[in-house]
Amino acid sequence: MEKCLKLQSKMILYVAIGALFAFMGGIVIFSTVDIPELEKSEIELYSVEVIEVNNFENYISLKTTFLIKNFGEKTVTVPVISYQFFANGKSIGTSSYNVEDIPLTGRALLMSGTEVPFTTKLKINLTEENENEYMKIANGEHVDYSADGLYTIETAWQVIDVEFENLSLIVG
Repeated sequence: MEKCLKLQSKMILYVAIGALFAFMGGIVIFSTVDIPELEKSEIELYSVEVIEVNNFENYISLKTTFLIKNFGEKTVTVPVISYQFFANGKSIGTSSYNVEDIPLTGRALLMSGTEVPFTTKLKINLTEENENEYMKIANGEHVDYSADGLYTIETAWQVIDVEFENLSLIVG
């Protein structure tokens, strides 16, 4: 009888451990359902504004706005956008939007069918390499801006990075 109870206790323990692993596996499988929804987003370089031209310290501050559209059915957030910025095909700097330190519930929500603007600032220092583009930006002339980079998009269950390149906008 004692052997039977020990065997029964072991079987209950094994069944409980098996059920726990099955439950954890189910959570992993359930979380992968979000991946196709996360891929249904699109980013666009929406606007570029000159905020400041500092002729004393030789720098220009730009405000860049990216518009992210959610075509999926799930509500998502965007904690990170990092990019390299170009003017007339020449690299003029890098910048990023980062709210990873803000909890998921406090971030801008992209509900199904919505588009949300994300704004960043970029400081361009005058150098010999970018002097031509710098002067065109400072004088308000025609400039073809573009950006290459990636943005992170997430739900409560899943996170993916989406690369983008050649987002362009002509100003001036």
